[in-house]
Amino acid sequence: MRSFNKIEENDISFFTQVCGEGNVLIGDEISEDFGRDEMTPESMRVMPEVLVTVDQANQVSRLLEYATQKRIPVTPRGQGTGLVMGSVAVHGGLMLDLSKMDGILELDRENLTLTVEPGALIMDIRAFAEAHDLFYPPMPGEQSASIGGNISTNAGGMKAVKYGVTRDYVRGLEVVLPTGEILQLGGKVAKNSSGYSLKDLIIGSEGTLAIVTKAILRLVPNPACTVSLLVPYPDALSAIRAVPILLQGKIMPVAVEFMEGDVIVAAERYLGKKFPDHSAEAYLLLSLDGRSKDDVERDYEHIATTCLHTGAIDVFISDTQERQDAIWSARGAFLEGIKAMTTEMDECDVVVPISKIVEFLEEKQALEQQSSLRIRSFAHAGDGNLHVYILKDDIDDATWEKQLHLVMSALYRKARDLGGKVSGEHGIGFMKREFLEQSAGAKAVSLMRGIKRVFDPEGILNPGKVC
Repeated sequence: MRSFNKIEENDISFFTQVCGEGNVLIGDEISEDFGRDEMTPESMRVMPEVLVTVDQANQVSRLLEYATQKRIPVTPRGQGTGLVMGSVAVHGGLMLDLSKMDGILELDRENLTLTVEPGALIMDIRAFAEAHDLFYPPMPGEQSASIGGNISTNAGGMKAVKYGVTRDYVRGLEVVLPTGEILQLGGKVAKNSSGYSLKDLIIGSEGTLAIVTKAILRLVPNPACTVSLLVPYPDALSAIRAVPILLQGKIMPVAVEFMEGDVIVAAERYLGKKFPDHSAEAYLLLSLDGRSKDDVERDYEHIATTCLHTGAIDVFISDTQERQDAIWSARGAFLEGIKAMTTEMDECDVVVPISKIVEFLEEKQALEQQSSLRIRSFAHAGDGNLHVYILKDDIDDATWEKQLHLVMSALYRKARDLGGKVSGEHGIGFMKREFLEQSAGAKAVSLMRGIKRVFDPEGILNPGKVC
């Protein structure tokens, strides 16, 4: 394990010189929020020694060059909405708060691109695009996340079935290397076969290779009409078995979400709003869009018929914004709803082939019966990405740690056996490193570490994360 230097008074003086006194906080001046993300256990919270708010790439450049020379660990931070401690300063040191770099800099209609800073929020990017009759498709569950964090984890979300993930919408990046050099990767071009794709190495690297200070995003025309279908099924496995059949048809849904009844109840309680239906143990939530209302109506009638043929109890059409908001707001509150159900929890964010989701859910159900733990789940079923939450409730700490490790190990082992991967969209961070090597293999992780050494020879950038 690498050793790093503690921050001293002269270091703080340099940070203040670069960023201004009001942007440098130390010790008790730093809010405890910066010691955790959305899923950090109380016992694992770690505060940075110094928190510096930056507002331009040149500041990031000077701070990284200095930190490399002084062997000070640096943790980049956006909104802190991650779930695997990717933005927690596990080695202390310097934390760079990029949330003030939140500008939407340029809309290029001719090239259909939007240039933004890393702190821009996903909901603001989407709203800006829609105000210009354009569309930024990636839709993670947490709309208050920053684009820098989404790029760092290659976030996917609920529209990935039709539109893909964050990587598919990043045309270019401005990044700062640990040496302080500012590098332009990609651009506004639609194609690029010019050597290794360094841009794509940065996407999904969780801030361990470079810090993103600007992004050029691809936009698409805003669909003229969007409709959601809420489809109740008698049980979870019946709902999941319908997914491959739906995806084999000629109509590609925007989203295919799987929801269990008890997770919906948790979201209802958290939001204080009623879900439109309570007739089933499990649901599929589908979204369709198109160039015209007639096109979408024809498509959803075909999809609805297919759902009924696969055993659906009914199909509810949500063709008004009010109805769609009622359903999707509940879907967006699943994580917070589950958190409110228990004292502590951990998440398994695996992705498996779509044809294997049923087998994975069967394993999850068996583990819940065998263990003393409640396990709740939902899924981006259209791309095989499952979110499984193991709940502590009132179990004593020793039993929790033992049972949690057994359940987690079994879930990741099952995903590996089914041809799946450790994370579909939340990343590895600090919490899932053990399972990455088990899944990817020692050679693949060795190659990742080699790439890390090329970008960051001193290992100062977000140390302790990924590999």
